[in-house]
Amino acid sequence: MKRLSYFEYRVPKTVEEAIELFESGGADARLMAGGTDLLMKMKHGAMTPKILISLKKIDGLDTIAFSEKTGLTIGATALLADVASHPDIVEHYPAVAEAARGTANVQVRNMGTVVGNLCNASPAADNAPTLLAMGATVHIQGAGGKRDLPLEEFFKGPGLTALRGAEMVTSLSVPLPPAGAGAAYLSLSARGKLDCTAVGAAAMVTMKGDVCDDVRLFIASCGPTPLRAPGAEQIMRGKPISDDILEKAGEIATGEASPITDLRASADYRTRIIAVLAGRAIKAASKRALAR
Repeated sequence: MKRLSYFEYRVPKTVEEAIELFESGGADARLMAGGTDLLMKMKHGAMTPKILISLKKIDGLDTIAFSEKTGLTIGATALLADVASHPDIVEHYPAVAEAARGTANVQVRNMGTVVGNLCNASPAADNAPTLLAMGATVHIQGAGGKRDLPLEEFFKGPGLTALRGAEMVTSLSVPLPPAGAGAAYLSLSARGKLDCTAVGAAAMVTMKGDVCDDVRLFIASCGPTPLRAPGAEQIMRGKPISDDILEKAGEIATGEASPITDLRASADYRTRIIAVLAGRAIKAASKRALAR
């Protein structure tokens, strides 16, 4: 690792002040929530910002709030550890809690944030697939005002998001799951949770009796962004959950992914595991749905 280069450290007290600093700093400025990804990139020389703008002192950005009318809100500086243990999330969004709990290790979870994990835009991000499957929305603020964006439209490529200029994500929201719905996330990596995910799969399934009424399935770490598997979803709808239909859905999901070989896993391994995890995630989500 390289020695960190000199940088200014700014600690704004409001979102507006942070955006003003971000805009004036231009390409030399970076926003920092937990810093677990950003600081590692700086240590390896992959990024050399001259201004770091910490969001930690901005009141309200660490909010975790739940309402039966509006659903779940997670602020930009809400820690992974707090999301994983929050009673409302554990009760109403257990898959979101599980994804946060399964991210990296204790030290990272005590510093890192869910929103930061999303803004890093890694295809292997553990929190993205579940939030995508549950229809999350990111709330964005910049010099030009505020806007809301479905999380499904947020990721543009490895390390690339739909954020423009001096914009930041202030929070994300997740709607209350419909009646009869359940979600699940499963992942595999070389050294358990210490490594980035080699393959992940998240599903939200809505059941009517023993029939799958609707399903949303996303695959992680097998393409330039977390990938939706619409063909696999389509074959599930209107059918009972069975081993045969799960196997078919897994095979279709494999064809909808774009796995590559890298340090975490080979393309061949990923190709074989996608079908397994997709089927298991759908089955786990359907069981959770039937238990509600």
